[in-house]
Amino acid sequence: MSTRIDAPLDLLNGLTPSAFMRRHWQKKPLLIRQAIAGFKPPVDQRALFELASREGVESRLIARSGESWKVRHGPFGARALPPRSRPAWTLLVQGVDLHVDAAHALLQRFRFVPDARLDDLMISWASDGGGVGPHFDSYDVFLLQATGRRRWRIGRQTDLSLREGVPLKILSHFVPEQEFVLEPGDMLYLPPRWAHDGDAIGGDCMTCSIGFRAPNAGGLAEELLQRLADDIEDGRLYVDPSQPATESPARMPPGLRQFAMDALQRALAQPQSLDLALGEVLTEPKPSTWFDEPSTAWVPGGLHLDRRTRMMYDDRHVFINGEGFRAGGADARLMRKLADQRALSGRDVLRSSEGAQALLKDWFDAGWVRLAPDER
Repeated sequence: MSTRIDAPLDLLNGLTPSAFMRRHWQKKPLLIRQAIAGFKPPVDQRALFELASREGVESRLIARSGESWKVRHGPFGARALPPRSRPAWTLLVQGVDLHVDAAHALLQRFRFVPDARLDDLMISWASDGGGVGPHFDSYDVFLLQATGRRRWRIGRQTDLSLREGVPLKILSHFVPEQEFVLEPGDMLYLPPRWAHDGDAIGGDCMTCSIGFRAPNAGGLAEELLQRLADDIEDGRLYVDPSQPATESPARMPPGLRQFAMDALQRALAQPQSLDLALGEVLTEPKPSTWFDEPSTAWVPGGLHLDRRTRMMYDDRHVFINGEGFRAGGADARLMRKLADQRALSGRDVLRSSEGAQALLKDWFDAGWVRLAPDER
């Protein structure tokens, strides 16, 4: 469910989400003692290690010995991980929110930032001295301490050169400006490009990293153009009946350049097509994501989005898991409510149009929405 943006939150050190976004978001760090008092991690160490053993779950093992670093990628069998008593190693498991309801619920606390920017919940477990070295991220991150203790050193790094011959992006000349030790329930927010280095103190150190998406301009443009190109499959081919014989066969024909430019302009000519493509790109599930078929029959009533479902909307469309739909009137209001609150009451569904109910049933059959417990 979306967050009240003008209500003070312990999660943000007593700031309202509105004030946090004005003062800190992409501007300066914030240390929050007991952001979640009595915090219980969404998974324990055993469950995290089990996740790392699965195919389709992104995981990494990072170990340090002096100035030497090693990185391995999962899945990791039961005997593939070092003993927990061995110092200076870290297991990182990406996208835990896709696999664990409690992790998904934790991620929902940060929906004062648009869903288009919210990415995933990564959880790391580290033995004594474990970490990934001084580095910087290109995106915002909240670092929530779950178990054990971790020492964070941070700084506004100007020298972003990286060490050579290391399988990690480790800063060559890290200059920390502040140092904090985080206990369970404490949290540190860092804007993009703030250098940081975190070391586990005493072992059994679990940290939840709430990360945000920062689309790359080139990659986003590539995906958008691909989808727009699919929409203008008009069969038009380049023709050049006036092309003369040439003594410079390697020279690019001016007409072909103009044909290419016209094709791009046609792709971008309809703003609504661009809006549709953008929503579909931003709600596309990650490649390793799959949805389970429903185990019960469809019954119109209360429902909620599956934890893996991405759903957004704009003024004319509703987007879900890479698909876009034109929507207006009462149906649009219903779907926007579902996207914002990630749930609908039975009354909402039963009062909706036949078309809306048919669409919800299609999404149920695909595993994108789930019936509320009292509807099963």
